[in-house]
Amino acid sequence: SLLQENGKMNYKQVADAIGLSTTPTFERIRRLERNGVILGYGARIDKRYLGKSMQVFCQVTLQSHALDVLNAFESAIVRLDEISACYHVAGSIDYLLHIEVASMDQYQDFIKNQLTGIPHIAQVNSNFVMTAVKE
Repeated sequence: SLLQENGKMNYKQVADAIGLSTTPTFERIRRLERNGVILGYGARIDKRYLGKSMQVFCQVTLQSHALDVLNAFESAIVRLDEISACYHVAGSIDYLLHIEVASMDQYQDFIKNQLTGIPHIAQVNSNFVMTAVKE
């Protein structure tokens, strides 16, 4: 959890925080990396500085659940830069998309000219983020 909060912490800082010496802390962190528990390190970016001040959670329902339809949808989605995350989910919808754009006009353009061009989409519902309470 310490590294999730601050991936720039060095081994000594982590060791001091958890009450161990540096060597076993180093070995534990390396083991977590080798075993795939820690997938990587990165910076959290304020999307407003990238011109993406509008965040949208878009719920997509497909017309069919045939494997070729799912694969075609997923292949199309990964090529769209506005989509920062896509989840195949269980329940009343099929996919939950996290979309980041600059404005409502840009979102409307994205929906009209890119998303709805993907075959087999039956329904799209949009939820606009007002405030990020926890990320």
